[in-house]
Amino acid sequence: MSKNIFITGTGTDIGKTFVTGLIVKKLHESGHSAAYYKAAMSGNDRREDGSLIPGDALYVKTVSGIGQPLEEMCPYIYENAFSPHLASRLEGNPVQMQVVKKGFEAVGRKYEYVTMEGSGGILCPLCYDEAKIQLEDVIRELGLACLIVADAGLGTINDVVLTACYMRARNIPVKGIIFNHFHAGDMMEEDNRNMCESLTGLTVLACVKDGDTELAMEAEELVSLYEPGEEVSI
Repeated sequence: MSKNIFITGTGTDIGKTFVTGLIVKKLHESGHSAAYYKAAMSGNDRREDGSLIPGDALYVKTVSGIGQPLEEMCPYIYENAFSPHLASRLEGNPVQMQVVKKGFEAVGRKYEYVTMEGSGGILCPLCYDEAKIQLEDVIRELGLACLIVADAGLGTINDVVLTACYMRARNIPVKGIIFNHFHAGDMMEEDNRNMCESLTGLTVLACVKDGDTELAMEAEELVSLYEPGEEVSI
């Protein structure tokens, strides 16, 4: 079976997919068999035949250069740009844990490293009608450790610390933080990085700038995050 990690964020639209694409690209270009998986995607466009395009999966596949078929990457695809629990309430096909797990395990049998991306922030509900399924339920069911992606700008101290504290309270292991939209030399953002490390005890493993095409981490360091184990502290 594969070695895995889960990418969560401090909220929606902070760049989880962008960062995930760089992570998978680094693994792939380092010669590793890398794959992507996401339980549910919302806000997707339709093809001419009416079928939905899994936009996040397509982005990661394109950026990383992996050959993994789109059909393997996400079992639940919705058109409305809502939380999956609401999108499925409107469109049907609600998330089922056994379907998510079966798809994940199938990917894990084919690839060495699987990077699973969450929907929105850690508290995003995937289903809230037929069953109550939160992202943390999926993380726990699949036995995953996590990375937290955060915006580097104003407000991130509060967002990062609350996210990390919640995850620890729920016994979800966190391997570290990646800052997105980072401006090297910016006094506030440099201080945000230091404060997030100090207040959470986690390392900011990489700082990603807008337009980056490479993740500023050594491949060996990235690969080590996929190993089971304790949180990475400073």
